[in-house]
Amino acid sequence: MAITDHRPTAHDHATTGPTGGTRTTDRRIGLIGTLVMIAGLVLTLSGAATWAMVQTSLSDEGITVAEDAARFGGDAVDGPLTAYYEADIIEKHALEASGGKTYAELNLEDPVRTTVMNGSFLRASLFTSVVSFGIAAMAMGLGLVFVLIGFALRSIAREPRAV
Repeated sequence: MAITDHRPTAHDHATTGPTGGTRTTDRRIGLIGTLVMIAGLVLTLSGAATWAMVQTSLSDEGITVAEDAARFGGDAVDGPLTAYYEADIIEKHALEASGGKTYAELNLEDPVRTTVMNGSFLRASLFTSVVSFGIAAMAMGLGLVFVLIGFALRSIAREPRAV
């Protein structure tokens, strides 16, 4: 039995309804697919731009991971991993300077309190960069998923339907 390509017309009320619903549905699915693809491209490009901006800002600071860090010692801080390991070693150095006490545990008059406070601020800034890289990566990943979903919807809308 041969399968023929049958495009519904307004007279095919049994399969399309009185207004040619299949064609309208196909157009809507195609339009939704296009919009989802556009949203995916915007997400992907926004994520990539954010990643580049954070990376450039970190690089411009000229920070180098301390030699005694668990990883990346001596490398420039310009990505999520180097920022994380530099923040980690800053905490270690601050705790060593304070005898294991955190900022909140030090007396107001303790001269080391300023050092520990500055270390906390630096760590917070570096962790903000790490989070920013994560959000940028998530936006790029979701953007790619949206592009694929949009492509799939457009493909479904173009496929001939068997009746």
